[in-house]
Amino acid sequence: MKRWLSYIYPITKKIPSAYNGMLEITWYNGKKHLNTKNANYSYGSLQKILKTGLQRIDLNQCGQVLILGMGGGSVIETLQQDFNYQNCITALDIDPVIIDIAKDEFNISNTPNLTIICADALKFMHQNQQLFDLIIVDLFVDTNIPDSFFGVPFWKNIVKAVSKKGSILFNASLYKTEDKKLAKIIAFLHKHGFQTEKIEKVNNTNTLLIAKATR
Repeated sequence: MKRWLSYIYPITKKIPSAYNGMLEITWYNGKKHLNTKNANYSYGSLQKILKTGLQRIDLNQCGQVLILGMGGGSVIETLQQDFNYQNCITALDIDPVIIDIAKDEFNISNTPNLTIICADALKFMHQNQQLFDLIIVDLFVDTNIPDSFFGVPFWKNIVKAVSKKGSILFNASLYKTEDKKLAKIIAFLHKHGFQTEKIEKVNNTNTLLIAKATR
């Protein structure tokens, strides 16, 4: 019933989160979305933005994918349904409320090929010993990325976790004010054997950074 009514007017349920403020689960035009006050977190524009980046990556060469910032799990849906990706995915989110929403509202839960972890991305990457063929970095809090995820210590750990011919997809920013921070990351990646491609105004909003290892 909600799906059909949503073609007439949006139907929203609000859920408080200690990490993300008030989350909104909204039925709109027959589809369910996860939003914050100011941003789409899953199953809306964000899904289209990350799909644009994934189209530039050879997923046939990816046996292990790491998602930092799972949200409601729309990138998992994109990988599995749009690209028929059947290999292993590890998905991380710091917010237990969002993980519960992904399970209860969007049917995203642990399977033999999907491992969901509730953890801080900084701590996880500092302790990580595994190699991944693709790391998706999507670590927004509302419309902002915390400064720690633009820092060299975090990106050192990302680089160490990428396999010899692996890739990184970074949902990098909404704002031009982040360009200097992003330029430092690009320079760091070049220094460590990555080719990069920056795509601006994806879906008229976000900047994506795609990095491919050439080591």
